[in-house]
Amino acid sequence: MERIGVLTSGGDSPGMNPCIRAVVRAAIYKGLEVIGIRRGYMGLIENDIQIMDASSVSGIIYRGGTVLKTARSKEFMEKEGQEKAVENIKKLGIQTLIVIGGDGSFRGARVLDEKWDIPTIGIPATIDNDIWGTDFTIGFLTAVDTALEAIDKIRDTATSHDRLFLVEVMGRTSGFIALWSGLAGGAEDILIPELSTNLDEVCAELDEGRKRGKTSSIIIVAEGNKIGSAAEIASRIRKKTGYEERVVVLGHLQRGGSPCLWDRILGIRLGAAAVDAAVKKKRNIMIGIVNGEIKMSPLSDIGKKKKKINLDLYYLNRIMAT
Repeated sequence: MERIGVLTSGGDSPGMNPCIRAVVRAAIYKGLEVIGIRRGYMGLIENDIQIMDASSVSGIIYRGGTVLKTARSKEFMEKEGQEKAVENIKKLGIQTLIVIGGDGSFRGARVLDEKWDIPTIGIPATIDNDIWGTDFTIGFLTAVDTALEAIDKIRDTATSHDRLFLVEVMGRTSGFIALWSGLAGGAEDILIPELSTNLDEVCAELDEGRKRGKTSSIIIVAEGNKIGSAAEIASRIRKKTGYEERVVVLGHLQRGGSPCLWDRILGIRLGAAAVDAAVKKKRNIMIGIVNGEIKMSPLSDIGKKKKKINLDLYYLNRIMAT
């Protein structure tokens, strides 16, 4: 009987568990055995594995995080670590390794496939939604929902106290969470890594809003924006305008929680499609979703091409904030 392996790597994201469940049950349906690797590439090096059957993934579809756990492995970046991982893969009889994670995880998958001849298939799971080759990554919309819920609650306090709030969300190199949650949350401004920000213009817009009778405002700040942390920006705004401000950093709150409907469905579809690709002997690919349809892309393209953010949404928010 053929065997496949599955691991989760990098940062956790809501929807990884529905994806693991889909991989396991789709594989069993197709007559395959599944080896679960705990703690990502570190577990692959240390042979931290479990045989997975249908009951091993019961009751996980609604749970955040990953039952296989995840870790970052410096050892896997070195040849010696890779040799240990490959030796274990061969001893276990794994014919295809399915890697659920982001771009860093896919770099590891490419190394295994291209350097060590281990067939790999990637499934994009990261709250940042910054992976080329797919419209959505597993976990993104749940993270946006979490951020939006926080923004809505902060709005209540902002209006009650006539205050300016700066809400910092995740996104070191991409502004997807900031842009989507900011637009849906009625933010007065959104600061993202993809665009430069003129703080004088931000302050002028706040002043203009006050003149129109607006007594409270919310600015969404992606952590990787070009002018500093939310706390630093708040301090500079206070010096320029004198407005009373507060800062909220959502941080890892955005990674946790039960996956939303979309992330569950996405995880199930991509997990099942990855197993189907493995049965058809596909390798060195990522399974994504484009215009609602499953799409396969070479893993080599994922590292070379950058996913573009839809700046039309940014300019739409500028109109909504007037």
